[in-house]
Amino acid sequence: MSGIPIKFGTDGWRAIIAEDYTFDNVRACAAAAARYLKNHRLSDRPFVIGFDTRFASEDFAAATAEVIAAAGIRVLLATRPCPTPAVSFAILDRGAGGAAVITASHNPWRWNGFKYKPEYAGSASPEVVAEIEGYLPGVLRAGPPPRLPIDRAEAEGVVARFDPQPPYLAGLAKLADLGVIKSAGLKVAVDAMYGAGAGHFPELLDGGSTRVEELHGERNPLFPGVSSPEPIGKNLEALCVRVPGGGFDVGIANDGDADRVGLVDERGRFINQLQVFALLTYYLLEYRGERGPIVKSVTTTQMVQKLGELYGVPVHETQVGFKYLGPKMIETDALIGGEESGGYGFRGHIPERDGILAGLYFLDFMARSGKKPSELLAELHDKVGPHFYDRVDIHLKEDERPAILRRAEAARPDAIAGIRVTSIDTTDGFRFTLDGHGWLLLRFSGTEPLLRIYTEVDDEALVRRVLDAGRELVNA
Repeated sequence: MSGIPIKFGTDGWRAIIAEDYTFDNVRACAAAAARYLKNHRLSDRPFVIGFDTRFASEDFAAATAEVIAAAGIRVLLATRPCPTPAVSFAILDRGAGGAAVITASHNPWRWNGFKYKPEYAGSASPEVVAEIEGYLPGVLRAGPPPRLPIDRAEAEGVVARFDPQPPYLAGLAKLADLGVIKSAGLKVAVDAMYGAGAGHFPELLDGGSTRVEELHGERNPLFPGVSSPEPIGKNLEALCVRVPGGGFDVGIANDGDADRVGLVDERGRFINQLQVFALLTYYLLEYRGERGPIVKSVTTTQMVQKLGELYGVPVHETQVGFKYLGPKMIETDALIGGEESGGYGFRGHIPERDGILAGLYFLDFMARSGKKPSELLAELHDKVGPHFYDRVDIHLKEDERPAILRRAEAARPDAIAGIRVTSIDTTDGFRFTLDGHGWLLLRFSGTEPLLRIYTEVDDEALVRRVLDAGRELVNA
């Protein structure tokens, strides 16, 4: 694989447009996907293709369709930008053999990507990814793959256009009690972050006393005003101002392809991703009375461990990414799965992140409890104790990574920020357990040239000290 410009990361392949992200490389991904479908006898089923609001995403989607169609596989091509979970849902709804989504999710505007979704409608497992990647060297050596021009493919009926939104919205309505939310009289601000989730909350919640105002619902591939369409605190300043300024009860944000969610409380304070995962888990266990295993990545909160103990349900931990979480959710029939990035999946839906369903569930939580977000967070902390989290992202040059990795591998500190280290876990990165106070994790991003340093501790004053100590460990 050395020298091959396509490498799938945590969730698909992503690269900078016009550098490695070119039509030729996207077509190579499509040809590798077609080989996978044929090898697994899935080529007699339709193949779904969706795309987000990034620059030329619809054109890259059409290029993908041309290659899949030329391989003799029927294609269902989305008519408009759509959330990744809507594309995954369409796999089940249409009995498809899989799907591709042209999206770079939360990456900065210069990026685009190719997500492959297998027939089970989740993120591709490591085994699936390895097989598709294994085809790529041969595909690239062979030169441009055959393609059936899109106009001809449509005329011949090999490619059919379809709108994935209506069945997806109907599926969401079966899971979230829209009637309760609509009649709750909530005032909701939604930041679509110029992404594919635009318009979904207003449409779903129309017709009751609850009111929805959408920010940044227009398509703008530059994502103006934010470094990237990632629903974290630093990118949600407009929402944090708008919520208290407009008297809103809550703010909800989705990333570029709407598989992640970010929340802002009624005072305009960002609720971090670990808190949201614990809140949604608590909602399902306490307010809906459901039971089932919880699946979490190593980077996310210990609060769900405590909830698992309180409610008598098992908690399973995996590497980062729904390519690990999703299969574990399927295996265990998990109630909920979540990761630190703000992605959460739910039983009865798809084994995949869904930022829109997560937002609806939180609104239902508010409606059932009659409480504001800050009150729900206080109620959670009464159950599991206070937990404080933050993350630092350090941008790396490619030649810096090996040295930092070596330093991380060699790090065996007795204490971090004055707290004794009781264990070191290398499941995914390097996680140091801090004697009764929480943890520190060092991990390289699977989608960007970044070193991520994470911590969750029981004292807010410790957060910065622990993160600084993490940087010192590797001289980053």
